[in-house]
Amino acid sequence: MKGRWDGGWLRRARRCRSPNFNPRPPATEISLALIHSISLPPGQYGGDGVERLFTNRLDWDAHPYFQTIRGMEVSAHFFVRRDGDLIQFVSCDDRAWHAGTSVWRARPACNDYSIGIELEGIEGSTFEDRQYAALAGLLADLEDHYPIHAVAGHEHVAPGRKCDPGPGFDWIRLADLTNWIQDPSNGGLMARSADA
Repeated sequence: MKGRWDGGWLRRARRCRSPNFNPRPPATEISLALIHSISLPPGQYGGDGVERLFTNRLDWDAHPYFQTIRGMEVSAHFFVRRDGDLIQFVSCDDRAWHAGTSVWRARPACNDYSIGIELEGIEGSTFEDRQYAALAGLLADLEDHYPIHAVAGHEHVAPGRKCDPGPGFDWIRLADLTNWIQDPSNGGLMARSADA
């Protein structure tokens, strides 16, 4: 199992290193996979806008929407394109900048203990079969390497501020593809061992 990983880097993912990260707090247990959705410009798929944003190379004048996010420095650990292509921007051992102000099960600062996974899409839209398959495979790899106990959406950790991945994301389908079960108390999914 460890052969799939090079430290915090998943070998099968294409690497596109982001400068937008910092160390996690000492002795932090990585226990949450956090699902987001993004496309740049919104609703346009297949371009390099997300990669450019996460690597601080986005041309802010290339599209009117980019002015609304001008100067933003953000990242995620992984990005799953519409065709299932998997890109990694930050080592999972480091803290990516994806969740912002957030709380999960009364624990604040989700960036400290989560793996950020962006799906190419927009809030309210549906996602592709290949994205679900890629996400299920990624979660299996993460579960083998880190003590992840839950999978949540950005909407679950920042309600009222964030809505992604939104109602178009099928949590039941993801549960069916993985070893996870629905978390009726908090939203998202939880490990079967957590249902005790």
